[in-house]
Amino acid sequence: QVQVVESGGGLVQAGGSLSLACTASGNIFTINGMGWYRQAPGKQRELVASVNSGGGVSYADSVKGRFTISRDNALNPVYLSMNSLKPEDTAVYYCNAQGYSGSRDPFASWGPGTQVTGSS
Repeated sequence: QVQVVESGGGLVQAGGSLSLACTASGNIFTINGMGWYRQAPGKQRELVASVNSGGGVSYADSVKGRFTISRDNALNPVYLSMNSLKPEDTAVYYCNAQGYSGSRDPFASWGPGTQVTGSS
């Protein structure tokens, strides 16, 4: 079993900065990719940023230039630096880890989420 935990959420004024961290643990052989998603009240969960084992990164258009995803060499943990936060960034942020377990079975695990609130 693979567990994913997010940390670092909170309340920040519009224009401020916040950093999130995501750590995966358990029976992990390799992690192929990690991603940050968010879900605002009444909306669908959306991809915010992702990074793969090759170093490739992608961002939602709404956060480009403001958010940065980064990682340690082993792709675990993964961080999300958020700058110039806007009220519309308010959401529960979830981390997703994908890879293979120690028994070589594929996994895709979600964390419980962390609340980020950008106040106007």
